[in-house]
Order: sequence, then C-alpha cells, then structure tokens
Amino acid sequence: MKKLLLASAATALVAGAAQAEDVKLGVILGFTGPIESLTPHMAAGAELAMEEVTASGKFMGGSSVTSVRADSTCVDAAAATAAAERLITAEGVKGIMGADCSGVTGAVLANVAVPNGMVMISPSATSPGLTSAEDNGLFFRTAPSDARQSAVMSQILMEGGVKSVAVTYTNNDYGKGMADAFKAEFEAAGGEVTIVAAHEDGKADYTAEVGALASAGGDVLVVAGYVDQGGAGIVRGALDTGAFDTFHFPDGMIGANLTGNFGSDIDGSTGQVPGTDSPGAATFAEMVGDKFDVTSPYTGESYDAAALLMLAMQAAGSAEPGDYVSKIEMVANAPGEKIYPGELAKGLEILAAGGDIDYVGATAVELINGGEAAGSYRQIKIEGGEQMTVGYR
Repeated sequence: MKKLLLASAATALVAGAAQAEDVKLGVILGFTGPIESLTPHMAAGAELAMEEVTASGKFMGGSSVTSVRADSTCVDAAAATAAAERLITAEGVKGIMGADCSGVTGAVLANVAVPNGMVMISPSATSPGLTSAEDNGLFFRTAPSDARQSAVMSQILMEGGVKSVAVTYTNNDYGKGMADAFKAEFEAAGGEVTIVAAHEDGKADYTAEVGALASAGGDVLVVAGYVDQGGAGIVRGALDTGAFDTFHFPDGMIGANLTGNFGSDIDGSTGQVPGTDSPGAATFAEMVGDKFDVTSPYTGESYDAAALLMLAMQAAGSAEPGDYVSKIEMVANAPGEKIYPGELAKGLEILAAGGDIDYVGATAVELINGGEAAGSYRQIKIEGGEQMTVGYR
C-alpha cells in the first residue's frame, strides 16, 4: 500500500510538471475597517512568499502564483462572506490566506469555505471559539489562540505587580473571547478584575464607557480593542479625563498608530503580540528590508500562511484543496529539513524529490491540535513614546 501511495504521488508530480499553470491564492483581509493600518503590511507579507515561489521556477512544473485581494472589512460578516464567494466563484482561487478578524473568519469558514471545500489559513484570527468550529479539516491558523494569549497577558501583569484591572473589549467574537479568557486566567492567578465592559466601534464619544470603567477602578485598564477604532477612543477618553494613565494592550491594539496617536502619554503601558526571536524572524526582517513594515503585527504569520499553502500544494502535486489539505500539517511539522524564510525554493525542490520538510518560517511554525498554532509572543513596553520589545514568551 505504501509503495502504491508513493507511486501515485510521483505520478501526480509528473502530471503537475507537464502542465504549468497560474495558481491564484485569495488574500482576504480588512483593507477597510478597524485594522486597516495593519492589513497592507500583512498582505505584503503573504505576497512576498508568492513572489518568492513564482521566481524560483520550481513550483509545480514552473507554475506561477498570483494574489487576489478581497476586503473582509474585519467586522462585516455579510461583506466578508460575499468577498470570499467572489474569490472562489469569480476568481477561481485555490486557497485562502485569511481572513483576519475572528468574527468574519468564522463567517467565511462556515458559509463559504466549508460548503466549497476551500482551505483557509488565517494569520491573525485568534478567538478561542475557532478551535472548536466545524471546519471539516479545512481551517488552520499561524497565529495562536487567545486562550494562549490570555495566559501570557496574565503572567505579564502579575509579574509587573498589577493586582487589579478593569477590562474593556470590542463587542465582537474577538473581544468577547479575549475578555472571557483573560478574566478566567487573571482571577485564577490571584488578580482582581473590577469590571468587564463591552464597547462598540465607530462611536465619536466614549465618555459613558470610560466613566463606568473609572468607577470600577483598577491599577491598569486592559483594552481588548482595535488600534484604529473604539480601542483608541477608549484610551483617548481615559487619558483626557484622567481615569487611567496606564494600560495593557492585547494584539489588536499593537501597531504603529498606537504610539503614533498617544506617544509618551501611555509610557509605562504594556502589551503583547504574536512574535518570536527565532532565527527565521531575523531572516524575514532582512528579506523585507524597507519593502513594508516588518514590525507591524502578523506580517510574518501572513508570509507563513501563504508559504504553507504553496508547499502543501507542491507536496500533493496538485493545487486542488481536496488534494493538498492533508499535506499542510506534514510540511509544517517535523520530521524533515528545516525551511526558513528565503528558502522556499529549497523546500519546493525537496518536496518535488519526494523528501520531507519541517517548515519553520518567520514565526517558528508548529501546528498542533488539528491546525492550531503553538505560538509565542513578543512582550512590549511603551517607553519614551516608543514600543520597546522587552522579551518573548
């Protein structure tokens, strides 16, 4: 049976080599909406991997890869679903890098990917709820779940001597999942959560929300929101009223606009965002240079998500989702030769020869529990109006 399978794989590779094609990959991210300052860098990360694979000439008999962008809006499930449907029915994509925010990712998965048998790898959807989503084995992510982030966040605060916090969250799947998981972790560690209150994005004034948070009190205000939306409004309101001057920021608040908007006013505040100090991260930064902002969240995760799609296709000798989906965890994990950013051609060659790879990538990729990212975090502190990396967890 093993010999038969190997023979079939070899036949598929030969067939692929005889018919070079242009493989389209969907890149569905919130190019408008509450994280629109982050998504151009994420898309550029994914497209860098596609350019690298195409330039190698070693992908499926010389096939090329083309990116097709679509706007998830981050928050409008109907718009994201329609955009994803267009990617499949009108554009003919063979895989989806995305979506980004958890709510729209869940909607695209349930309403588009599963019915169409389409593979999705999200670089940034972190809701714990996605772990148990009905995905027919089609959904993966290169960013770790907020169940992991909440534990890291609790550790950072407790080690910093913070005993009590107020929590505000953006009123969607991401914010609610983060707030619930963090509350459980922080209280289990002996901390006090004085209030957990939702806020809506898109409001001009957050006086009422800030007033409720101030009344509850706390050493620090945890803002599980978006840097380009209500999260920023809450921070501005808290600073202007003197309700809080020290904050803790989960990943949705980490971005250039955070310190761009508030500078040294939030000195002493802390946060975390997925990241690693692995050799692959340094190599990725060197590759990117000044092409885009490599320090912007989820750029490495986006490169890795796109790379995994293409490497799995090469391993299967097919760009059809039903053929390559079973190869994603195989190329992502040991055993095999380690593959780092800039080495996608090497990975393609090994796979074409029937060998094994262990894709490490820019973010030390390791897939567990059916497609979850094990993940690590870059710990941040705001000093002198700048985001300083103070460690990794």
